[in-house]
Amino acid sequence: MSRLPELKIKNLKPKYPIIQGGMGARVSLHKLAAAVANAGGIGVISAVLLHEKDRSKPKKTTCKGIEVESLGLKPYHYAWELAEEIKKAKELAPNGIIGVNIMYALTHFYELLMTAIDAGADLIIQGAGFGKDVFKICNLFDMPLIEIVATPKGAMLSERLGAAAVIVESGEAGGHLGTMDSIWDALPKIVKAVKNIPVIAAGGIFDGKDMARAFELGAKGIQIATRFIATYECDAAPEFKDYIIKAKPEDSIYIKSPVGMPAHAVKNPFTERLEKEGKIPHSCPYNCLKMCSGPDSIYCIADVLLKSVNGDVENGLVFAGSNVGRVNRIYHVDKLVKELIEECKSELEKKNLNFGGD
Repeated sequence: MSRLPELKIKNLKPKYPIIQGGMGARVSLHKLAAAVANAGGIGVISAVLLHEKDRSKPKKTTCKGIEVESLGLKPYHYAWELAEEIKKAKELAPNGIIGVNIMYALTHFYELLMTAIDAGADLIIQGAGFGKDVFKICNLFDMPLIEIVATPKGAMLSERLGAAAVIVESGEAGGHLGTMDSIWDALPKIVKAVKNIPVIAAGGIFDGKDMARAFELGAKGIQIATRFIATYECDAAPEFKDYIIKAKPEDSIYIKSPVGMPAHAVKNPFTERLEKEGKIPHSCPYNCLKMCSGPDSIYCIADVLLKSVNGDVENGLVFAGSNVGRVNRIYHVDKLVKELIEECKSELEKKNLNFGGD
């Protein structure tokens, strides 16, 4: 029987080479991450909007007993909500791997990073920007850092700085995009560019056949996000999941984001209003993104993402990948992972491919 590739991220080795993509604004929290970890993959909590809201609270000066000033950082507000999500996920999946996805573009990035390390996350995924000092911090704490990249140059730099792996995220992925390239064009170039760390394919991976194709092109693992929304364990509201399941292929669209990047979403009344009006009047209560121009931006992305994940899919923004139109049912996470693995193994057998993994 053909075998899957072995995904090794420093000393971490999941049963299956599957990472659940981090989905911001409370789509992927402890329930989903723990379910994926228990099913044999790597579960990921998104840190978006989990920073400490009360800025009057005392700041913390250490992380795992190390003075943060020795790292060139200022005392920080401990992100208690993120810490609690990590704790709950680890309690539900004591033997699983729990990662935290932290966008570098977040205003409170370093607070979230230090909290995730201190709270016991197993790995960090950094995307939406690039901070060289993040590699030094993670290496100091022996924390595996996975960098999301879009180009061979970014992948090579990440490896040189000490990344444990890179995720190639293509234009088919949901949410903010760093490239519009297809995963099938981008993946081989980045596999060729790195030497000693695994490459993980993300964006446009829908089923086991896509997984097998990615492995054939040199990926050691894959990341899937959109399909994990349509699971019972996903932390989003039922209305949000239903909207994903009912979406048609033509509902997958690209929109403008307040941060100046293209974003992949599902067509709904909000996106139609945005296309018509160009700007949605708003305040800026979250201060969540470094690049956002606050009240002068075209809309408050935090506000509309939270609306949709809480069930208001008419007035909120629904992020999803290019294959959203193929999602037509809700799964339990373990059943979805099992289906993906069985289909992938079957496809690898047809191609007579054996990667020597589990």
